[in-house]
Amino acid sequence: MIKAFTVSCIVLFSAINLLDAQALRQPISAVYVGLGAYSTQQQDVFSFVNNQAALAQYETATAGVYGERRFMLSETSLYTAAVAIPSSLGNFGVSAKYLGFKNFNESQFGLAYGRSLGKKVDIGIQFNYYGYRVPTYESDNTVSIEIGALVHLTDKLNAGLHVYNPVGGKFSKTDEKLTSAYKFGLGYDVSEKFFVSAELVKEEDFPVNMNAGFQYQFAKQFFARGGISSANSIGYAGLGLAWNNLRLDISGSYHPQLGMSPGLLLIYNFSSANTSTVKK
Repeated sequence: MIKAFTVSCIVLFSAINLLDAQALRQPISAVYVGLGAYSTQQQDVFSFVNNQAALAQYETATAGVYGERRFMLSETSLYTAAVAIPSSLGNFGVSAKYLGFKNFNESQFGLAYGRSLGKKVDIGIQFNYYGYRVPTYESDNTVSIEIGALVHLTDKLNAGLHVYNPVGGKFSKTDEKLTSAYKFGLGYDVSEKFFVSAELVKEEDFPVNMNAGFQYQFAKQFFARGGISSANSIGYAGLGLAWNNLRLDISGSYHPQLGMSPGLLLIYNFSSANTSTVKK
């Protein structure tokens, strides 16, 4: 009861103070979902949600859905869907996010594009339509932009930059705006089975946050992921099963005061040849 009341207060506070932070853009297990963005071996469809430049490496169409029950409450559940489509003109991505319930919710729809500038540099861009709805308070919407770049320093070491809402992003009914955020990340493919990454995140009006994580494939079809986010000392972990064109992950994170946030992820690769979607 106390936990439910505490979380309800957090949700209401977020609704009234949208200038401070947009919870939708940074889900509790966001680091888990976007972990492969800085890898050329472990990317998946959700990598471009973290950095749109990751789209450039996809060779086959792929789609995925992710659900997260934040703090074990249905009122704070998050749902994300993503689709990546390669083409001769560059690669395209579509993403959608929804957080909340009927009395308070946020949603975002994004269109992304990514391509390679030679063998060493990939770039990407995404346009978003973001809106929130509080029936007893107010509703509003705005558009924003994301820009990403990845540099392949070596065959195993990759660096990335990502900017969220560098300009604009003002709501239509007020002068309020979405916060801006800047990320710098590094990823190292130690081997085909082991990958580590870390990123620094600076969100407007918030201190610098570090996200760090790893992925280890301990069997042909099985792998594990784990890591931590320093902003609120949240740890996350998950197990994945890849079979033919399907992949299923069970993930979870833990907040010291509010408890567990379990998640479930499903990815389908439209290639019939193998489960890889990226260039080798």
